[in-house]
Amino acid sequence: MPPFNMLRAKLPVSQMRRKHKLQRIFVYLGGGVFLLLIAGVLFIKFDTSAAANFTDNVLRPILGPRIVLAMEQAFFNTSDAAKRITANGKTQVSPLLATTTTDALSSNGGTLTVRTIPQFVSFPSIAHEGVWRVKALSQFPNQTVAAYTFVRPDPLRSYAFVTIIQLDMSKLRLSAVAGTKQPGGPIGMPGPGIIPQQTIQSNTLVAAFDGGFQYRDGQYGMRIGSTTYVPLQQNIGTLVGYVDGSLKIVNYSGQSLGSNVAFIRQNCPILVENGQVVALNELNKKLWGRTFSSDIITWRSGIGLTANGNLLFAVGNSLTPQTLGQALKMAGAASALQLDINPNWVRFNFFEPTGPGTYASTTLTKDLKDGSKAYLTGYSKDFFYVTKK
Repeated sequence: MPPFNMLRAKLPVSQMRRKHKLQRIFVYLGGGVFLLLIAGVLFIKFDTSAAANFTDNVLRPILGPRIVLAMEQAFFNTSDAAKRITANGKTQVSPLLATTTTDALSSNGGTLTVRTIPQFVSFPSIAHEGVWRVKALSQFPNQTVAAYTFVRPDPLRSYAFVTIIQLDMSKLRLSAVAGTKQPGGPIGMPGPGIIPQQTIQSNTLVAAFDGGFQYRDGQYGMRIGSTTYVPLQQNIGTLVGYVDGSLKIVNYSGQSLGSNVAFIRQNCPILVENGQVVALNELNKKLWGRTFSSDIITWRSGIGLTANGNLLFAVGNSLTPQTLGQALKMAGAASALQLDINPNWVRFNFFEPTGPGTYASTTLTKDLKDGSKAYLTGYSKDFFYVTKK
């Protein structure tokens, strides 16, 4: 048998050139992907906003959504694995802003829940954990219409904090805004992306928070008034707001949602239904299986409703849909759905009037991105805002 180098020499020159060309292409592709990964890690580490925009505007068009989601999963889950190692035995710190923490909620909380939430797992307790605290709002002097707390719903992660704000919807109203690009922009249905000027000038604005996924990450439905930005899908968690200010969250399967609908927003399979976490029941597990996003350990936000109609907004780090649903259930949600994910997109801002049509703003927790300017001047993604009735 002739030696290998003699066989190699017998290959046609053209075939050898094609082989070398393919090798160079693979090297360049591998190097390019490696550089993109390094760039992504550096962006996420040092500039979350730049990382999010770089991922959406550069990586997704080049590599496709599935590859980018896989990259995000690898990055966030590797970071979480490292955090699990370093967090062992480490004293955890409350995510609440110290300057906004006031007295514990008592029986004068009106319709708000006053029951302290028992710890879900046997971690060393932290001050104020599970205790509802009053959130004073200047629009409601001497009234308690908002309260918040935090819980830890994951027995494997002592550092996975979920902060929950509870709002008395007998005195407040929730409205929705479609973003200038998402979710309807890709199909020719952009929205205004801004809180109406009449609302801003009225000084009734109380809060605003993030909406749902982009169109390409699920094509989840959205309708405001008579305008359909994205058609509704079946078997999806669906938030419905009515003209009278009432709200409901349902697993939409084509049923009538009633008359006088003010807005509808869908996002992912329902998390909590009839007071039970259903994120991983047989049907929803299959639906979550359509996307890598359910397996990413990352920041997530969600919205829930209590049995008496109070609104719950939950946001936290190092979460899966299951643990987000568990946190909302712990807070008293009878129904709930997930909103957005990842640190740049989960947001909650309080607004305090400082003059006609002007506001000071604070975030719900110290780690959240400030979205107040975007909500007041124009935002590419959909969101919700809360006003005084």
